[in-house]
Amino acid sequence: MSDSEIPHGDGRPVDMYLDLLRIRMDTEDYRLLMRVVEPVLEAIEEERLSSLDFALDSGGGDELPQEVRDEVALVIATAVTGRLDNEVVELDVDETGPVRIVTDANTASDPARLGEIADYIKERHRQTEELRGIAEVSGLPTDF
Repeated sequence: MSDSEIPHGDGRPVDMYLDLLRIRMDTEDYRLLMRVVEPVLEAIEEERLSSLDFALDSGGGDELPQEVRDEVALVIATAVTGRLDNEVVELDVDETGPVRIVTDANTASDPARLGEIADYIKERHRQTEELRGIAEVSGLPTDF
């Protein structure tokens, strides 16, 4: 799906958000953003998101700038939730370091709720490391 193929006339929140980004962002950053979000938006539209595999932080030399990664996450969140009040929040999680999440504005402004989310991330990290240890001892792949 190219930029010209994304429907802009039906008033979907994601289309409005993309229009705002087109105006606000540097042209090259916007093109980079669109290269990343087009397949995701297409998958959402075709209801095949579960079969799509992508990462915003590939670990390679061609990583997206942080601003573009944040906007990609917000575009996807807007497409999925239909909400325009999504925010990127960085949580300091002891076991993993800073973790960026996308959430609604109410949650983003609620320290107690953000603490619960950080605790959940810590627990998931602990479980993943435990499973990784079991896999390693069992001779199974540990790259999950």
